[in-house]
Order: sequence, then C-alpha cells, then structure tokens
Amino acid sequence: MRGIDDVRETIHEGIPASPGIAIAPVQVVARGFSPPEVYEIQESEVAHESERFLQSLEVTKRQLIELQSRLEDLSGDNESGIFEAHIMILEDRSVVDRVILAIERRLQNAEYAFYAVMQNFLEAMRRIQDPYLRERTADIEDVAQRVLRNFNIDGDVRQPGAPEYHVLVAYDLAPTETASMQRRHVTGFATEQGSVNSHTAILARAFGIPAVVGLNAAVIDIIALTPSILDGYAGKLILHPSPETLARYRTLMLAKEKVRSSLDAMRGAATETVDGRPLTVSANIELIDELPLVKRSGAKGIGLYRTEFLLLNSEEMPNESRQAEVYSRVSREMAPHSVIIRTLDAGGDKLPVEPLTDIEPNPFLGWRGIRVSLARPAMFREQIRAILRASSLGKVAVMFPMISGLSEVLRCKEIVRRCMDELDSEGVPFDHDLPVGIMVEVPAAALCADLLAPEVDFFSIGTNDLIQYTVAADRVNPHVADLYRPTHPAVIRLIKHTIDAANHNGIWTGICGEMAGDIRLTPLLLGLGVEELSVGPQQVPRVGHAIRSLSHAECAAMADEALRHHRSQGVLDLSLSLARKHYPELLD
Repeated sequence: MRGIDDVRETIHEGIPASPGIAIAPVQVVARGFSPPEVYEIQESEVAHESERFLQSLEVTKRQLIELQSRLEDLSGDNESGIFEAHIMILEDRSVVDRVILAIERRLQNAEYAFYAVMQNFLEAMRRIQDPYLRERTADIEDVAQRVLRNFNIDGDVRQPGAPEYHVLVAYDLAPTETASMQRRHVTGFATEQGSVNSHTAILARAFGIPAVVGLNAAVIDIIALTPSILDGYAGKLILHPSPETLARYRTLMLAKEKVRSSLDAMRGAATETVDGRPLTVSANIELIDELPLVKRSGAKGIGLYRTEFLLLNSEEMPNESRQAEVYSRVSREMAPHSVIIRTLDAGGDKLPVEPLTDIEPNPFLGWRGIRVSLARPAMFREQIRAILRASSLGKVAVMFPMISGLSEVLRCKEIVRRCMDELDSEGVPFDHDLPVGIMVEVPAAALCADLLAPEVDFFSIGTNDLIQYTVAADRVNPHVADLYRPTHPAVIRLIKHTIDAANHNGIWTGICGEMAGDIRLTPLLLGLGVEELSVGPQQVPRVGHAIRSLSHAECAAMADEALRHHRSQGVLDLSLSLARKHYPELLD
C-alpha cells in the first residue's frame, strides 16, 4: 500500500526552459515503447490485477514458444535462440515480484505497473557503460511490448485513458513531439535531458507551454498520476504539493494572469520606443497550425518560417505544388504583412534530408543548411519555385540559412533568377522583386557582412548558431552550457558589425534567434541598432511591451558601454538594469 513517504511534498530541481506554471497530475513516458493507459484501482482489485498480469505473461510465453518453433523449422537452431532469451525475461522471478509489488503499492492498473517496472529497468540498463548490456535493451523492449499487447484479452478492462490535463515527464522529447502538444492536454512538461537552447525548449516557449529540463532520474523516480506543480520560472517540479504550496502558486498564477491580460489589451499596438524609434516585432513559426496564434499575438508578419517540418515530417518530401499551396496559404493569411520563408535548414541536430551512409563526426560543421540545398539542386529549385508562386498572393521574401561566404549567396541568387525565367516562360505569376535575404549565423558571414550586404535585401541574425559557433560550445550540451553566453563580448561585437554593414549598404537587420525573445536583452539589441525582432508567437506581446517602455537613446548609450565591456555577465547586467527599470512587472 502507499506509504507516508509517498505523500510528502518533494521538489525536483531542474533548469527553467519555458516560463509558466502548470498544476496537474503527472504522466510519465519512457524511452523505447509507448505507455499504456493508467488509472487508479481499489485495494480490493489488487488480486484481480495481479492475475491479469500473470495471464498476460503466459499468453506472451506461448506466443514466443510458437515463434521459436516456426523459426527452427525454417532456419534451424541458430536463429531461434533469441526467443529463448526473451522467454527467460518472462520467467525472471524478480521482475514478476516487482510488478505485483508495484500493483499493491501504487494501486494502479496492472499494465501500467508492468510498464513502470520495465521502464525503470531499461533506464538503469541504458546508463550502464557496458555497450553489450546497453544493446540488450532492444530485446527487453520487444518483450515488454508483447506483454502489453496481451493484456485485456478478456475484454473486461477499463480504458479511462490519461488524465484530461497532465504534466508530461519524459527522458527527452523530440521537436515533433513538442510541436503536437498544443493538440493534446499537456499543461507542461519536464525532461531529464535537453537544455534551455534546444529546439524542444524553443518550441515550448513558442507555444507557451511551461517546461523544465535537466531533471535528474525523473523517469525512474516519479510515479504517474502523482499530483504536481511544474514551475517553468524557477525550474522546479513539485510532487504532492502541500496546501500551502498550492495556495502560493495559485496566487502567483493570478498575478501572472493580470500581467498577461494587460499585455493582451495592447496587442496590435505600434511597437516604437518612447522617443519614437520604430521596431518591427514579427513571429517565428514551424507549422501552419500556428497561424491563429500569430494573428492573436499582434505580430507584424512572420520573420522566420522554418520549412523543415513541412518538408521532412512525412514519408517523402512534398512536391512543388504542395509546397506552393502551403506557402500561399501563409502568405494570404498574413497579408498585408510580410512572410519570410527560410529554405530547408536540415542537418546538424535537425532531421536529415535523406538517410546518410556515413555518420558525420561533427554534423554542426558538416553537411547542413544551404550546403544541402546547393548539393540537391532539383529539390532546391522545387522549393524556390514554390516560394515564388506564393509571392503572387502576398508579401513574401526568401531567406537562405547557414551562409558562410559570398560564393554561396551568388549561387543562390542565380538559382532564383533561373526559376524566375522558367516561371515567366510558363506564364506563372510571381513577384519579380522578391526580397532575398540571408541568415547570419556563422562568424565568417558576420565578419564579411560588408561583402554580403550589397548582394541581398536584408540580414536576419540567427543568434542560436552564431553564439555556439563563436564560443565553440554546443548549445544543447550540458557539459558546456555555462560557456554558451549570448552576451559574450565577441557575440555582441559580431552583431554590431553585421548591423553596421547593413546600415552602410541601405538594408535592414533583424534577429530571429532566441535572443530576440529574451526581454532581458531587448535594451541591448535595441541599442545595437536592430530593426526587427522575430520571436515565438507567445512572446510577441511581452517583447512589444518592452520596446514601448524603452528609450532608444538610453539603450544606445548603454550598448556603447556594453561594447567596451570585458565580461559576459557585465554586459547582461547593463541590459538587465535597464529592463528592470522600465518593465519590472515582466521580469519578477
């Protein structure tokens, strides 16, 4: 039965990845296989649930013996031995006893008790250094899946499903899993892995989902359906919160809601400083499903449409017509504002454009971004033609990622020109003055910005990659997370150099990386001379309020001082001081 220790308030400390508070039961998802439905049972049902578990084991064992016999007939004894190992797992008395004990202590259904025991066992194996033992996890996962499928064979089982609202706890989450959360009942999530700058954390902030990463051993230690509070501000997951803790967090939620309501009232208001300096606030999107969020946010267009999910999140890449259809919808719905479409940015830590036969030793310095597109001209031309076709229906611009030098820019422009010639000859309408821009995210591009600016219509600084390439620290690696500093003197000097080169050549500069949505740094970016900030839809009102609260002259003077500063923390303190002075209600 549940002991007294199970109901004491406990706090798991992690790293705040996306602000917000969620109060809901926990749902735990392990690696390797999907969780079954979880629900509570009565003490009187423990014996029945234990019997269901044992029955499922017996059915699975009979299936494996039959498979083993078939394989022996086909290929002899050499290949059928694998099923002998699987059967041994089912007969392991320690596993059986742990599951029955879990049913008794958790008072949860048998299949979830089995799942919880197996996930803990698998997680422990994954953390063993021995590669042979780690590889055996696949065998155990296969057996576990079979056992789970063999529950409910009598049909006399409840299927109430997961709690309607829950805090998801997982070892890690892929960006695609995070992107689909707004369609489920996830009020927040916590993971063992990840960093503040991972794509998963970025998406959580874009969707306004509270998130905490870096929770130690969370998947092993936490029990499903446990009451919880997820604090995305402080990076905490509180289990079995006391009445006092619940009351404190509900009060905090009310205070945050008041601030949010005041920001909502200003949606769509002009974003210019108190001394009249205008600055465009646009939105970053991954999916067209985000368009309603963008419209509600008050964003003045889309400053970054990441096309990776459209192009790579299916069995095969969509053809030109399908791409044109999607880009046209975005263009029409955002009119009269502009939409900047970034061409495929695959590689590195993103989804590959195709299976690679050779594993790259350092993918972040390898085949990614514009390098992939230029190496696959047919695929690249399809995307450019689709973007051009959409440009006839609204204000559209194209942007190329991972540019490192002038030759890449010139090659991209030549492909655009050829696609225009083709569409002209086919009688297909498009914007002949389609703006062409580049991502400045490689230090080489920032350093030679004066050479690139005459060839393009705008710069968009991708600060996430610019920071990691400048300080040589992987932004999702916890071992070097402390070196990933947006206010590193080298980073802000590169940003300033890029902006100055753009100004000298009469083009504008925006920022579409995470720095753009960090309101601690809004005074610094404004002072450096940025003209556009593109952020997650949920961040638009906060950033807009920050801009309207600041004086450009004051920010420019602070930025001049920051450029002379020697230390990252000193630069951050300068910017944060102005932020706290003008909009403390957004920071505290």
